[in-house]
Amino acid sequence: MGIHSGTRSRIAVIGAILTIAIADAFSDALGIHISEESENKHTPREIWESTISTFISKFIFALTFVVPVLFLKIDLAILISVLWGLFLLGLLSYYIAKEQNVEPWKVILEHLFIAMIVIVITYYVGMWIRAIFVK
Repeated sequence: MGIHSGTRSRIAVIGAILTIAIADAFSDALGIHISEESENKHTPREIWESTISTFISKFIFALTFVVPVLFLKIDLAILISVLWGLFLLGLLSYYIAKEQNVEPWKVILEHLFIAMIVIVITYYVGMWIRAIFVK
């Protein structure tokens, strides 16, 4: 959202999504790797399987956000990407709530509220950057 509001550039949005896909996937995979190692309960093979599966799943998940940007007008693509992300977050929140035996609507609303705050903040940060650097 922030890259779009700041640049209005399809190429910048695609570049940001790919950069985030790589950086976030590697970061989380490294975190899982270190966490699994620190437990001192897993074989090296199990540790690497967790590391690689985390990277691949995070990377592929992030790439799903590129699809609308590639094939739709940028404003529509951003809207669809936001809705897609909120849908997936709601779905994941539902499963987390069910697993923890708590009321799903509370968990879903909490997570969606936080996500909306992030979306609004990144939008305005992008607009602020655009106002400063694009004249």
